[in-house]
Amino acid sequence: MPEDDIIRLKSNYQGEIDGATLYDALADAESDKNVAAVFRRLASVERAHAEFWAKQLEQRGQRPGPSTPGLETRSLAWFARTFGTALVLPIVARNEARDSIKYDNQAEAAAAGLPVDERTHARVIQAAVKHEGGLPGSTLAQLEGRHGGGGGNALRAAVLGANDGLVSNLSLVMGVAGAAADGKTILLTGLAGLVAGACSMAMGEWLSVNSAREMAQKQIDAESTEIKQAPDVEKQELVLIYQAKGLEEHQARSLAEKIFSNHGAALDTLAREELGVDPAELGGSAWAAAASSFFLFSLGAIFPVIAFIFASGDLAVGISVALSGLALVTIGGATSLFTGRSLVFSAGRQLLIGYAAAAITFGVGRLIGVSLS
Repeated sequence: MPEDDIIRLKSNYQGEIDGATLYDALADAESDKNVAAVFRRLASVERAHAEFWAKQLEQRGQRPGPSTPGLETRSLAWFARTFGTALVLPIVARNEARDSIKYDNQAEAAAAGLPVDERTHARVIQAAVKHEGGLPGSTLAQLEGRHGGGGGNALRAAVLGANDGLVSNLSLVMGVAGAAADGKTILLTGLAGLVAGACSMAMGEWLSVNSAREMAQKQIDAESTEIKQAPDVEKQELVLIYQAKGLEEHQARSLAEKIFSNHGAALDTLAREELGVDPAELGGSAWAAAASSFFLFSLGAIFPVIAFIFASGDLAVGISVALSGLALVTIGGATSLFTGRSLVFSAGRQLLIGYAAAAITFGVGRLIGVSLS
């Protein structure tokens, strides 16, 4: 037998031993009995996989070696039992996502259905970290790295979009003003910067949202195929997800049975629970996102330009700086709504950063203007 195959099979065996040990440790450390039961079940599947690879090695005249977990696994198990699951689960989620495709190109694994089990493990862990309800709140907060809130995210996007337009166009206008350009040139430059920046932001947002929608639709189509080809596997997956969210096993199984009586309901539920996607929305409208980005960028970018419509020279520059400063303070104050910092601190910081950027570009423009002269 080729040495590479021996190494591969032994690596598979060791990986399953490590997985079983880690899930047992998570089950020991988990205070929620339903979640602990899910970890126990995942551990038993990993042990079954380890036995499979042990037999594969024995059939080839090889000894699988001791069923001792590796140093990293022992360390993670110790941390889980000592400090709780919150510290270890992010690493488990990352590893499961990475390993979910490791058996796809291994003939022995594919014949035994192991790739399906690995994907199920990854999805169950990802579902547990994405949804509130089953795991403790502190764990969810650490796993997600943020607290939910669609309204807060919309406000954040609006404030930052306007800020991009304001700071970038203020810097552009001050750079040209520093080069001692006439008022009409500065106005034309500012308007061109506004339109160009807004179009760029809108196009980028359209591509981003549209790509996300296409990816989500591809995932939903793949999920639909899996439901048709392996309904029992997908049903069991949903049972585990509901258990991870806090339901008793019989409740989770009963609910999954009802949902899987209808293909559309099963697909809609798994799309939401597994993928975190609303099939009816698919992440929202790309055109609405593009229009919003265009408007918000333009709203911020217009403040540095307004003064040059009715004034010129140093007066126009002074008014532009003052209006932009007022807008910077307003935006800074708005950021305090989602950063938790004081209004005065946020407004002052925003004003300082915006003026610093404008001063730098003004200085560069002045240097270039003098050199050209």
